[in-house]
Amino acid sequence: MTSATATDTSVVVIGAGQAGLSVAYYLRRLGLDPGNEFVLLDRGPDTGGAWQFRWEALRIGSAHRINDLPGLDEVGLSFDTADRHMPAKKVVSDYYREYEKHYGFQVVRNADVISVKNEGEHLAVTFTLDGEETKTVTTTTVVNATGTWGAPFIPWYPGLKSFEGRHLHTSEYKSARDFTDQNVVVVGGGTSAIGFLLELENLAKSLTWVSRRPIDFLEDGGLNLEARVEAVQLQDEAARAGRALPSIVSGTGVPRTRRIQAGIERGVLTPRPMFSSIEPEGVRWKDGAFRQADAILWSTGFRPELRHLAPLKLREKEGGVSVGQGVAWKDPRVFFAGYGPQASTIGANRAGRMIARQVIATLSKIEAMKR
Repeated sequence: MTSATATDTSVVVIGAGQAGLSVAYYLRRLGLDPGNEFVLLDRGPDTGGAWQFRWEALRIGSAHRINDLPGLDEVGLSFDTADRHMPAKKVVSDYYREYEKHYGFQVVRNADVISVKNEGEHLAVTFTLDGEETKTVTTTTVVNATGTWGAPFIPWYPGLKSFEGRHLHTSEYKSARDFTDQNVVVVGGGTSAIGFLLELENLAKSLTWVSRRPIDFLEDGGLNLEARVEAVQLQDEAARAGRALPSIVSGTGVPRTRRIQAGIERGVLTPRPMFSSIEPEGVRWKDGAFRQADAILWSTGFRPELRHLAPLKLREKEGGVSVGQGVAWKDPRVFFAGYGPQASTIGANRAGRMIARQVIATLSKIEAMKR
């Protein structure tokens, strides 16, 4: 594994979450040798992708469903039969660990990719190992599967920096106990914001839920198929046009599960319109209404983590990267897994096969040009 990170390889996959592992599975099936002909770099200290960083109380369920990775059945595992009482972060981490071991992926961990640069015929991927040693591996192609967890988004509001309490994003949330006897404002319209409200209900001194848009509670208790298709289409259109990607939740709504319905009936899940400004001791609305706050919990989503790709100048003036069928239009040697329409467990899995095939085709084309 050490020699693989220090020598040339055909493919570098950045990220070993659901998208990166899916691509790795198909690259292996198509004949590439893991740890030699393709290398996986992952910033996390453990298996599980972004799931290893999620809060302890989160469980696998209808609102946070996880689809199986391709070939997981060969390992004898399935998230459909996973323990619903165990923390989701532990279940996913354990399953991914067995998956990686079974397929011999040799993931290089604590590998934080700093940059990807164009060096003529090659791409140079530079990363720090364990936060200290800096290494560079040259490669023919790169598959970016970094997801979004490392790029939390907090929208700006007047007075944001004047707040004397705590600003906390979803990515920093650990336990509801941290908010005991506090006045908490939860911002966001998705399942994470709702989960926080239900966890904080009996611990916080007061709870205020605000959302930047009306909440669409789905009566059938599950995501509407037509809405899902439309949301994915909007993501695909934005990715192809190089625009910033829209929110998936804003296009699909929130399933009205029994737990959520009970929260609505208790009055816990009653959102207020977005406040207009933030003051040192709380938040204020346009009509003058004020709510004291010790903490503002921003469940406002993430943006694709693409900073390490900046040297390639792939960004468009519209704010995003033009990607079609998982390929960067400005550099066909760079592939995106789990980006835009692929940003779900089932979407990432399906894209894994497509991207792996395109990578193999690109390698063959480059090799043929050298002859």
